Amino acid sequence: MKFTAHIDVMPLKELLDPQGKAVTESLHNLGLSNVSQVRVGKHITLSLEAASQDEARSKTEEACKRLLANQVMESYTFEITEG
Repeated sequence: MKFTAHIDVMPLKELLDPQGKAVTESLHNLGLSNVSQVRVGKHITLSLEAASQDEARSKTEEACKRLLANQVMESYTFEITEG
């Protein structure tokens, strides 16, 4: 069966996010001073073949832990959809 994994990787809340700070300051320069605490991460979509949704979840978890997220500095969440 084919599955799609939608993965969000974000910097840990405890760590400084220099990209988020730069975006916040740029938004303020554009007159959007009511915006605060911007965090910048990444969204990854991948298609995979698996026998079941549980197997797709397991493969996605492994991909996140081994390659897609640096667990020292980032956290991740994901959702698996069929098709």
